[in-house]
Amino acid sequence: MAGYKPRVISLTKKPGHTFGFYLRMEHGEEGHLIRCLEMGGPAELAGMKDGERILRVNGTFVDGLSHSDVVEMVRNSGATVTFHILDGASYIQLKEQGVNLSGNQGTSVANSGAKVALKPKLCYLVKASSGYGFSLHTVKGVEGLFMAEVVNGGAADRAGVNVKDRLLEINGENVENSTHDQVVEKIKLAGSSLMFLLVDEETNGYYENKRTKIGSWLATTKYLPHKPRIVSMTKGSDGYGFLLKMGNNRTGHYIRDIDRGSPADRAGLKDMERLVAVDGQEVDSCSHNQVVNKIRQSGNQCCFLVVDKDTDKMYMQGKVSPMLFLEEMNESNSPPSYTEAINLPTPAPPPTPVQEMEEVLKPKLCRMEKASSGYGFHLNGIQGVAGQYIKDVVKGEAADRSGLEDDDIVVEVNGVNVEDSSHEEVVTMIRLSGNSLEMLVAKKSVYDKLKAKGVSITRLLLGETSYAQVHNADTTRDRTISSISHDSLDERF
Repeated sequence: MAGYKPRVISLTKKPGHTFGFYLRMEHGEEGHLIRCLEMGGPAELAGMKDGERILRVNGTFVDGLSHSDVVEMVRNSGATVTFHILDGASYIQLKEQGVNLSGNQGTSVANSGAKVALKPKLCYLVKASSGYGFSLHTVKGVEGLFMAEVVNGGAADRAGVNVKDRLLEINGENVENSTHDQVVEKIKLAGSSLMFLLVDEETNGYYENKRTKIGSWLATTKYLPHKPRIVSMTKGSDGYGFLLKMGNNRTGHYIRDIDRGSPADRAGLKDMERLVAVDGQEVDSCSHNQVVNKIRQSGNQCCFLVVDKDTDKMYMQGKVSPMLFLEEMNESNSPPSYTEAINLPTPAPPPTPVQEMEEVLKPKLCRMEKASSGYGFHLNGIQGVAGQYIKDVVKGEAADRSGLEDDDIVVEVNGVNVEDSSHEEVVTMIRLSGNSLEMLVAKKSVYDKLKAKGVSITRLLLGETSYAQVHNADTTRDRTISSISHDSLDERF
């Protein structure tokens, strides 16, 4: 097939993060489209472009599959996924020519649905009086050590260990190149408990075919006996009713002095639990003041990921973050696809005050500094429609702190008007801005009213409004899943 050469891109995401793009099916467009690339996200940094089509997911041809099947394949890929992608122009041309895009590359797919990707597993073994209840052996001609003679009802069996599982890590240390005697010695020195990273034969073959290194960041936590907890709270008139303290002799942020009957008490927060994440963002590397600010920025509702002493000790022993648990929860409870979202009941609008203040017709000047995770927003452009829109502002990240909000219309980037610029032109301007970015934006309602009046939207409209006033504007927003057009399907990764 002359001229048909898809690109292969592998993406890896951190626990609690996404791959940084939307997968969409759009009315009047064929294929699975890449849209809304997150600035500085894995997809954008890997070179994905808006409008490209995904042909394969982990080697499986998906062009003929339904949107939901492809979504499920990506979700089940874990922290790493490999795509074959084709630029939009080539895709359309080859479709018009009737070219079979599946070619002979990799395995073709039946219409019966997508195969679920497999995961290695973390298993926590607590030694009994009779020992751990397993033995290790080698297989001739095969690298590695394998589980054998797993005693029914023994410690290993209860922890989820199976015969023929291959041992990859002991307490967070890779042992793939260790000898049998070295591994036995490590187990003896470990004491009364062990954290294993194991992989069964099918899962091992799956990742070998993907040429992906297997590590604990890919593992399922479902076999672990101690679970982190997700605690959601609504602030009362006196706050949440707890103190946040730094550990005296250990790092971390700890819950203390919970007021009886307070929102924290009613939500089930416990004294001396360690705070791992605030609204899905890990806080281990944050200072005390940074964590306090994240909680304040949550508004009147906040969601914590916390661990008790036993859970914390178990995860630390395996040198894995409890965020792995949260990521797995998010994968299994992902937001609905757009098809499902538009069929959800419409929430009743809040009662309108008798006298409502007239909306101030001014844009906003938003300045932000790029973090390691990027700016924390998506730039959304719709084919055939002028203008770029802000989507999926990540709470607590640079864009959110600057006052940027979902559905804001981008007017200027670093002082240059971009109202008539293409999506790629604006993306390029943002990427070339380095580690700082200044955007003049306007709420859609403000933008429409100013345009209707024939007013040019520039910084002059800011008048005497200082940056501090703009920066501290109310950033509370409705996070309900939405999209620009009812002729679209989208899903975020």
